Amino acid sequence: MQIRTVGVVGAGTMGNGIAQVCAMAGLKVIMVDISEAALARGEQTINASLDRLVRKETIDAGAKAAALANLVSTTDKQALAEADLVIEAATEAEALKLAILKDIDAIVRPDALIASNTSSISITKLAAATSRPDKFIGTHFFNPVPVLALVELIRGLQTSDETQAAAEAFVAKIGKTSINAKNSPGFAVNRILVPMINEAVFVLQEGLASAEDIDAGMKLGCGQPIGPLALADLIGLDTLLAVMDVFYHSFNDSKYRPAPLLREMVEAGYLGRKSGRGFHRYD
Repeated sequence: MQIRTVGVVGAGTMGNGIAQVCAMAGLKVIMVDISEAALARGEQTINASLDRLVRKETIDAGAKAAALANLVSTTDKQALAEADLVIEAATEAEALKLAILKDIDAIVRPDALIASNTSSISITKLAAATSRPDKFIGTHFFNPVPVLALVELIRGLQTSDETQAAAEAFVAKIGKTSINAKNSPGFAVNRILVPMINEAVFVLQEGLASAEDIDAGMKLGCGQPIGPLALADLIGLDTLLAVMDVFYHSFNDSKYRPAPLLREMVEAGYLGRKSGRGFHRYD
C-alpha cells in the first residue's frame, strides 16, 4: 500500500512533530485534536520549527510554504476518512488510547493502516481495540521529532507482513531510519532509557549530587548529548512516570519502581519544559 495521506491524532509535542516531518516529505497531513486551542498551539510550534530551519538555511521559504500547504488542522475526526495511515499520538494513557483507536477504526477506510506512537503500551492490546489488528503497528517516534532520526517499529501478535513493509516504506519516505522491536513493555529503546533516567532521579533524591552535576557528569563522562534530568524535562515527567508505572506493573519487578521524587514532581505539576519547571527551570 502506498501512503499519500497521513492522519495524526493529537497536536501536542509528538503529534505536531510527526505532522511536520510528514508534511515536509510531501505527504498530505490531517492533524486532528479535540480543541481549536490545541490545534493552534500545534500549528504555532510547526511554524516556529520551520522558521528555524529557514534561518539555518536547511530549507528555503518555498519548502516551508509547501510543507504548510500540505497540512490541514481540524477538530472534525471524520476528516480522517481519507487517510491511508492514521497515527495516534495522544497522551500515554492506555484507556484514552483505546478509546481513540476505536473511534479511528470506525472512521477510516477498511484498507487504511492504523498506528500508535505509544512509548510503552502493548501494541497487541491496542491492535485488539480495532477491527483490523493485522493492519495495526507501533510507530514510536522520538522527541524532538523533526531532529531525531529514529522510528521504532513494533509489531503486535496480529500485525501482517504487508503492514510491516508499508510502515518501513513510510518511515523511509519521511527521511527517518527504522529499527524493529518486539512487543514488550517499553520495547527496546525506552526499556533501556527510562530506567536510566529514573535512576538519575534516585541519585538526586538521595542527595548524591545536584541536578546540574548529574547532568554534567553524564554529558562529560559518558558522552551523552544531554543529561538525563534535562532529558526528563524535555520528554515530560508525567510521560516518564506513566512509562515506569507500565514497567513496574507489567514486569512485577521492584527494579522498575518509579522514584518517589518523580511521582511527587508530577503531583506538584512540575512536568519539565512544558510547565516551565522540572528538575531545571525554564523561564
